[in-house]
Amino acid sequence: MPLDGIRVVDWTIFQQGPVASAMLGDMGAEVIKIEELGVGDPVRGISGIAGINATLPGGKSYNFEVNNRNKKSVAINIKNPQAKEVLYRLVEQSDVFVQNFRQGVPERLGMGYDTLVNYNPKIIYASASGYGSEGPESHRPSLDPVGMARTGFLELFGTLESEEPRYCQGGVADQMGAIMLAYGVMGALVARERLGVGQKVDCSHMSSMMWLQSLYIHAYLLLGKKLPRFQQHKAANPMMNFYRCQDGKWLFLSLLQQDRHWGNFCQAIGRAEMENNPLFETADKRRENRGEMISIMDKIFATRTCDEWISVLQEFPDFIYERVNSVSDLPDDPQVVANDYIVDFPHPTIGDIKMINVPVTYSET
Repeated sequence: MPLDGIRVVDWTIFQQGPVASAMLGDMGAEVIKIEELGVGDPVRGISGIAGINATLPGGKSYNFEVNNRNKKSVAINIKNPQAKEVLYRLVEQSDVFVQNFRQGVPERLGMGYDTLVNYNPKIIYASASGYGSEGPESHRPSLDPVGMARTGFLELFGTLESEEPRYCQGGVADQMGAIMLAYGVMGALVARERLGVGQKVDCSHMSSMMWLQSLYIHAYLLLGKKLPRFQQHKAANPMMNFYRCQDGKWLFLSLLQQDRHWGNFCQAIGRAEMENNPLFETADKRRENRGEMISIMDKIFATRTCDEWISVLQEFPDFIYERVNSVSDLPDDPQVVANDYIVDFPHPTIGDIKMINVPVTYSET
């Protein structure tokens, strides 16, 4: 595997840090999770999420299992000097140390970068933080919702008529922070291979969520404008919008080059006369008269089921579109099955469970 031979010491809790080290484990690294004796990762005790029961057989937390697959586990009394020596010996024989405690906690417990580098000068010390390593708020604790709130992400959702922000379920800031931290560790491993140096790597909720919204934020930085919230009935490009079909399912059109597709699209929806309608014949006209056009298309798409519309649209190979799935549709999705995007995972006590596979494939490893 790509990271065979790499050892990771993982002193993390909750999601942002644990997912980063789990991703390294997915790539073949040996990950040894350090937990405080008698306490453990707090996620072990979370029995519910979003109001639903989240307990697996044997009382295990589904959240913990998702975030800590492919890891070995060691529990030590972190405040005991002898136990800490065990940790230091692990660091001496490892490549990466990952932690996501608030600034000052690792240093106070003798687990900061300046301490561990004395035991292993080439260690890659990866920190998942909320607000970055510098600045007046670098010491503040952070959890997923505030990572989304501080960076403008929650402002993206909701209606045009209301300023109310909308929370997005699923730990987006934690997951994004984890992905970017793992990305940073991989870069540091390459740098160490080429340059022979270890280093500290930091990735925060703030930095990763800003990167996730690159086009949104750069619209303001470069154009001085904020992209408006997306609204189905006011989409600037009616051919890049979602429509409800006869069976209640939604179909999302993504015809970005709308003038290129306009003639064929009118043919596909059975309204050839619309092609030369002066209200809709150009992209500018369709944007100007989008309310009327979307109203027409709402009625057209309501005349057939989603599957029937897909059968029609697939006759035009250049069209880009997709049904709006539920997560419950994914396990049986033919593309998911064909690419092994969900696999059986051999859990040591529960047995085989279904888990999302590594999203990247390699041809040789």
